[in-house]
Amino acid sequence: MKLALFGGIYSNALALTEAIRDARQRGADAMYCLGDLGAFGPHPDRVFPLLHEHDIACVQGNYDDSIGNERDDCQCGYTDPRDNHFAQISYDYTLARTSDAGKRWLRQLPREIRLSVDGLRILLCHGSPRRTNEFLWESTTSTAFLERLCRQADTDIIAGTHSGIHWMRRLSGGRCYVNAGVLGRPENDGKTNVWYAMLRTGPDADRSDRMSGRPAWSVDFVPVSYDFRQLAEQMRQESLPDEFIETILTGWWTTCLEILPSRERRAGRW
Repeated sequence: MKLALFGGIYSNALALTEAIRDARQRGADAMYCLGDLGAFGPHPDRVFPLLHEHDIACVQGNYDDSIGNERDDCQCGYTDPRDNHFAQISYDYTLARTSDAGKRWLRQLPREIRLSVDGLRILLCHGSPRRTNEFLWESTTSTAFLERLCRQADTDIIAGTHSGIHWMRRLSGGRCYVNAGVLGRPENDGKTNVWYAMLRTGPDADRSDRMSGRPAWSVDFVPVSYDFRQLAEQMRQESLPDEFIETILTGWWTTCLEILPSRERRAGRW
């Protein structure tokens, strides 16, 4: 099986369209969204038809729970006042422009999706199995902690998003953790593309995994190019913050920086 895993879409329908096209070309058997459909970008209602048309099952992210239930904020988990200031601007915009039908659909999304594929137990979530808005960073998340999450969740593979930067780690017993990255904005690396993950199992997995004697799996991280200039123009027309637009045009984050651990922050511009 080939399973395409899309992290936070953040209202970026242009990138979602390209990711779907790319995943189809690569032979994806199924596509999943790991939550946070809105935020950051313009026109949140343009995302829903794409998900429905292409039969993409979705996990409920913190943003989806907040928008669907019309809560006061996005429950993003930021602690810095500046980050929360921009998060609130984005949230208020998305809440005001998401249709009632969209809100009803977001309310009913599951917190997790469990799959059994080619002998593997796979858990799809947003932040982590224990908390929807938990940030799991490569530099600060220990292997022992990830293995404990797998044991407690009774699964072989955990796939999440939320942090905005893709990474994975192989664990003992043939298990792994995968952060799919996000489609909504670039990864604070000076590049304008975004990312998704393709999880391959069984005969589609790498030969090295098949020879291990355990259920076979492998993960490819796939860069997605899209018309980022068009997205930036749509954001201008919607009067979204210049800081958001700069990120789309340059590939460098201008907000949500304070939540980054030191290693991930050193990899960026600031």
